[in-house]
Amino acid sequence: MIAWLMGLPLVAVAAVAGRFAARYGRRAGWVFAAAGVVLAVAAVVVLVAATGPAGAATGAVAAKAAAGAASTSNAPALLGAAIAVAGSTIGAGIAVAYTGAAALAVMSERPELFGRAMVIVGLSEGIAIYGLIVGIILIGKA
Repeated sequence: MIAWLMGLPLVAVAAVAGRFAARYGRRAGWVFAAAGVVLAVAAVVVLVAATGPAGAATGAVAAKAAAGAASTSNAPALLGAAIAVAGSTIGAGIAVAYTGAAALAVMSERPELFGRAMVIVGLSEGIAIYGLIVGIILIGKA
């Protein structure tokens, strides 16, 4: 229940951002890209500040202490699985958007090409399935 309450402001911000994007189109894309760059720079600054010269000595001690725990951790495998699934589904979504639009355009002119057009759309959906399989394999190795 706490997680939902903590995530509620994020949902509200996403709803407002969606309305902004729908209203202003391309300009909103530039605003979102700039916000992403600012957040990335802020994350790097926080990372550098957390592991700066003052934290270097404690960082080395913490790294030695965590070396034993890192051998039993499966976080890298789970992170790799998440990246594989997320990247493949985003790629598949983009591919289906383009191939689906082209398939509809072709079918409006020549309806007998329905089967061929759907095969191409199905191949582009296969990208997501490949990412899911890689994710399952990585989770199995964890």
